[in-house]
Amino acid sequence: MFATSSSSVTVPTLVVPHSSTVPPLSTSKTPHNSSNPIINRRHLLTISISISVTTPFTQPNSLSPPVADARGLFQMPPFRLTNRYFLVRAGESEYESLGIINTNPVAKTSMDSGLSEKGKKQIVRAAFELKAMGACEKGCWIWPSITQRAYQAAEIIASVNGVSRSYIVPEYSFLDARGLGAYEGKNLESVSEVYASDGISTTIKPPPIDDGTPNESVADVFVRVTQLMSILETQYSGDTVIIVSPDSDNLTILQAGLVGLDLRRHRDLSFAPGEVRFVDTKSIPTYKQPASAVYKCYNPPNCN
Repeated sequence: MFATSSSSVTVPTLVVPHSSTVPPLSTSKTPHNSSNPIINRRHLLTISISISVTTPFTQPNSLSPPVADARGLFQMPPFRLTNRYFLVRAGESEYESLGIINTNPVAKTSMDSGLSEKGKKQIVRAAFELKAMGACEKGCWIWPSITQRAYQAAEIIASVNGVSRSYIVPEYSFLDARGLGAYEGKNLESVSEVYASDGISTTIKPPPIDDGTPNESVADVFVRVTQLMSILETQYSGDTVIIVSPDSDNLTILQAGLVGLDLRRHRDLSFAPGEVRFVDTKSIPTYKQPASAVYKCYNPPNCN
């Protein structure tokens, strides 16, 4: 389903070798010539979105008419995608290099939230990987979080791929790093406690804190990334969009939603800093969550 970097992903059915060819755009139109107007994303919050976060996803009945057949009506997993998508996690941040959790949106534009030296190298590699995959050969849009490290990553990607800065579209809220509440400022290793809760229920939130850091459940993040996809699928058609997230959780929850995987297992799709994945919708049916909601483990040593 996804072309990935060398970072490990525990679900091998989603990994496509680097030698695979990324399918061309469904239309010869490039985003640089797109007639679609740039609209205020805040005004699109009222778009109808059909989502389910309290129960696992099931394969839609192929004999039923598509519910999300109209542009602007988006559900997970999607009936179709009108654009090509690449998912990129920003490189290591300054805080991550110190082993510290930093998800408070108040500081997201601070230089302290920017890329570390290691993170810059990771994104340079990611940018050349995107170039090798032909991501922007016919033009592309780059949608990064406004978070400093994600926006810095977008600028590097644009530079390497010959994309004008005018095609970088900063996202101000839907791609914020997942708020981890009372875990803010703690050691990165403590995030394992959050993922243990995620595996139990999509609605369990991290403990709250009064410093302005959100405490988001998987379901909360799922709503955000579904809103993002609704905007992208409404605003563009036949284009290539590179989504750049400051953290892994936005992307794993988005990817789980796109393929119909039980959201409680989103961590199995973890993105390493600087990792790139291509969304290949043709492979989605081979990895739908079974109706029984029983997760099939494809890597026995890690199934405990």
